[in-house]
Amino acid sequence: MIAPFRKMHGAGNDFLILDARRTELELSPARIRGLADRRTGIGCDQVIVLEHPQAPKADVFMRIFNPDGSPAGACGNATRCVAAIEAGASGASGMVIETISGLLPAKILPDGGIRVDMGPPGLGWQDIPLARPCDTLHLPLPGDPAAASMGNPHATLFVACIDAIDPAAFGPALEHDPLFPDRANIGFAEIETSSRIRLRVWERGAGLTRACGSGACAALVNAYRRRLCGRAADLVLDGGTLHIAWREADSHVLMTGPIATAFQGSVDLSSYPA
Repeated sequence: MIAPFRKMHGAGNDFLILDARRTELELSPARIRGLADRRTGIGCDQVIVLEHPQAPKADVFMRIFNPDGSPAGACGNATRCVAAIEAGASGASGMVIETISGLLPAKILPDGGIRVDMGPPGLGWQDIPLARPCDTLHLPLPGDPAAASMGNPHATLFVACIDAIDPAAFGPALEHDPLFPDRANIGFAEIETSSRIRLRVWERGAGLTRACGSGACAALVNAYRRRLCGRAADLVLDGGTLHIAWREADSHVLMTGPIATAFQGSVDLSSYPA
């Protein structure tokens, strides 16, 4: 059960990427937890598995797992990393990456950055989803968060000083609040200017990460809905900066940023419990 892998990151959001198109993988939740462990495994924010696409227009199917073994619907930074892998293999500058939440077109830019079309946000209470009808711009929760779905549920709290907030003190309770039947990613955003937002994200199933691409998209959308910024801004996260734009013409959210390969290797999956 020897499987090649890549360790990549986008703005510090790091991934263990395995390719099931070439190697048959036996991945249970327990095995995913073992691989993602930063002390006894390879360590990552998410485990990414590449599979043959199911949709005719897609180039690859990307399956996403949180480090606790649970599935995730979308991950913008992982999408950009997978786009780089596909571009390296095919030489194409554009590709479509399929997820359980839909198709994500990606493009390699001349400066080396990678842009992903994350699609339109879900703003209705059923889209998030919430457990009951609520105004998604002002959830009835501590901190008055706004909610949006970017293929997975996000709640954004706007704070005066992000350095005064400990996400670990507030994130877990909000992640597991009964209002979120599928749990939620919890963002803490400080509006520095109309085009610059400081953001930290407590991710469901992962905890505090150095960056969250879909969380950055949700933060920009929620900030614009509250008239706190323009339709485009730089989202400054602990691991780097992502440029997010919410296109008016079709309501699609575009995310642009860097990626990097940390290292490559092979792992014996049988070393981890099934």
